[in-house]
Amino acid sequence: MSEIVSVGLTGGIASGKSAAAARLGELGAVVIDADVLSRQVVEPGTQGLAEIVGAFGEGVLTDGGALDRPALGRIVFNDDEARARLNGIIHPRVRQESRRLRDAAPAGSVVVEDIPLLVETGQQHRFDTLVVVAAPREERIRRLTGDRGMDRSEAERRIAAQATDEQRAEAADVVLDNSGTLEQLRAQVDEFFAGLER
Repeated sequence: MSEIVSVGLTGGIASGKSAAAARLGELGAVVIDADVLSRQVVEPGTQGLAEIVGAFGEGVLTDGGALDRPALGRIVFNDDEARARLNGIIHPRVRQESRRLRDAAPAGSVVVEDIPLLVETGQQHRFDTLVVVAAPREERIRRLTGDRGMDRSEAERRIAAQATDEQRAEAADVVLDNSGTLEQLRAQVDEFFAGLER
């Protein structure tokens, strides 16, 4: 083994992507979580946070000077132009940090980049293999309303703001079906990982 194996992992909100990423990490993959990085690049004192305040105003800050995610979410989830402006601030910084972490991975590693908006941002061609975790829309809505306490209209809005299941499946090399139990999903992840050429 020498070169790294580059895997892109994505899935719609509440699809079970995080559970798949966690299992890949348990199996020995280097997992780079874009959600974690997207928080780090806008922490207080960062240039990313300064740019967000410049774009959206002081109202997106908490009293303590951190990013008020719910306040920012209310602005961008219903405004395509505002969401594109926010993505233009965050995504380049996340990609830069992902690249740094990928370059630091030991030779022969399986590097999994867990990216919620991978298809939406046109990154599918960066990877040796693209894995999509899929779950039925109604099951995802049930998870969002039941497990996360979101109301149904908000859950539907969040799903509608992302790529469709069909768009993700079309881009995928591998689709993991998460319509069943967590154990069933983990078994599919195990099979996928065991079959990687490395």
